[in-house]
Amino acid sequence: MLLRGAESESIEGAAKSVFIIDNTGVVMRESLRKKIISVCDQKIAAKGVNVGVSFYAFFANKNDDPELLMEAAEWWILTNKLDHFEKAVKIKEMVQQGA
Repeated sequence: MLLRGAESESIEGAAKSVFIIDNTGVVMRESLRKKIISVCDQKIAAKGVNVGVSFYAFFANKNDDPELLMEAAEWWILTNKLDHFEKAVKIKEMVQQGA
């Protein structure tokens, strides 16, 4: 992923968020990128390389950060046109490579 002038002041003076702009120009927060990689690693370790994930796997069962959920959904559905479930190894590799 390409990092371009990526610091942005978050709403109401909260901590700064780092954003990553991928090869298609889509913005993904660094925290989301790290979360996706971490969850994929955990799923792969627990269930093996054939385990599938959906973008919901990266969130709690409550809607406490709708903007982040929509960011993940946009990356998953609109940008990359992925199926509902994909192999965790594929998603991890895509995120690491800046897809």
